[in-house]
Amino acid sequence: MATTAGTRIEQEKAWTPTLLRAFELGVGQWQLGLTTGVAPRPRDRSVTAGDVHAVLEEMARAKGRFGLPEEAGGVSGDEAGRDGFWRHRCLVAHGLKHGVVDASSLEVNRRQRRAKTDRLDVHQGLTRLRRHRAGEQKGWSVVRVPRVAAEDRRQLHREWLTATRDRTRVTNRRQGLLASSGLRVARQGDGPAQLGQRRPWDGSPLPPALRARLAREWQKVAFRTEQIEALEAARRQRRRTSVEPVVEQVRPLPTRRGMGTNRAWLSGMACFAWRECRHRQPVGALAGLTPTPHQSGQSCHELGIATAGHRHIRAIAIEMAWGWWRFQPESALSRWDQERFGQGSARVRKRGLVALARTRLIALWRFRETGALPQGAWRKTEVRFR
Repeated sequence: MATTAGTRIEQEKAWTPTLLRAFELGVGQWQLGLTTGVAPRPRDRSVTAGDVHAVLEEMARAKGRFGLPEEAGGVSGDEAGRDGFWRHRCLVAHGLKHGVVDASSLEVNRRQRRAKTDRLDVHQGLTRLRRHRAGEQKGWSVVRVPRVAAEDRRQLHREWLTATRDRTRVTNRRQGLLASSGLRVARQGDGPAQLGQRRPWDGSPLPPALRARLAREWQKVAFRTEQIEALEAARRQRRRTSVEPVVEQVRPLPTRRGMGTNRAWLSGMACFAWRECRHRQPVGALAGLTPTPHQSGQSCHELGIATAGHRHIRAIAIEMAWGWWRFQPESALSRWDQERFGQGSARVRKRGLVALARTRLIALWRFRETGALPQGAWRKTEVRFR
C-alpha cells in the first residue's frame, strides 16, 4: 500500500525518541515520572513542590539515563488543580512542551476497591500521554490555558460571587439564631436597633452570649455589604471607562428585557469572554446543559444534563429562563416552551425549563455576536446600571 508524505511524517514523529514526563502534584512533594515510551521501566523521582529547577535537573538526568541527546524534544502533562497554570507557563517559558489535562476526562478503574498511590497515578499518566501522542484524542483532554490578563479579568466577578455567597451564609445563620428564640427581624435596616425592640415569648431579655454573637454576625454582614458595594462601584467604573473589547461586548447585554446588570456581567465575563464559541454547541457545553443519553440494547433513557460545565453560568442560565417567562411572555421562545412543556407534569416542566435555559443562553450568545434579538423579544426603554 502506498504511503503518503503526511503518513511518513506522522510515523517519523511517532518513532522519534522523545522524553515523556508526567506529574502527580501534592502539597509538599511532586511525583515525577519519565520515560521514552519504549523503556522497560519508567524513572520515578520526587521533588519539592514548586521547585521547577529540580524538575529541569531531573529531566536532564533522565535524558542521560535513557541515552537521549540533549536537544531531544519532550512532552509532559499534569491534571488541572489548585496550583492553577503558573507551572505550565514556567515550563513553556523554559522551552518545554507541556499540557494541562482536564481531570474529569481521565479514565478511572470502576472496581470498588483498587490500589491508588502517587506512583501508580504517575505511571497511568505516562500511559495516557503515550496514547495521546500516538493519536488518541479521547483519553487525554487538554484544556485551554488562558493568558495572565484574561485570568486576571475574572477576579472581579469571582470576588463578587464569593462576597455575595458569604453574606447570604452569614445572614441565614443570623436568622437561624433568632428563630431559635422565636424572634424575627427584617434582613435590611439597623439590626441592633430592631433587636433591641424584640423580646422572646416570656418578655425576658436575650441571653448575653447570644446577644454578643448576634452583634458579631451583624458586623460580618455589614462588612460584606460594604465589600459588595465597593466591587459594584469598581464594576461600574470599569464598564464606563474600559476600552477592552470584552467590556464593550458586555455593555449592550442589559438592554434586553429580563437581563439585569449582574447577569449580563457574569455571563459576559465568565462565559463568553473566557471562550470563543464558533457555533451553538460549545455554548451549551460550557454551562453543562447537554444531554447524557444512556442506551444499552433495548433500554434507552436520559440521565439528565451533564453538569460538566461552569456551575455559575448554569445557575445564571436557569435564572434567565425563569425571568424569560416573566419579562418576555410573548416571545417565540416562551410560546414554544409553553406549548411543548406547559401542560405536562412537574418533571416535564422542569425538563422544559432546562431546555429553555440552554436555548436562552444560545440566543444571548447570538445577540452578543450579531445583535439580533429572538423573535418577539423586547428591549428595555431605559437601562439603569448598578
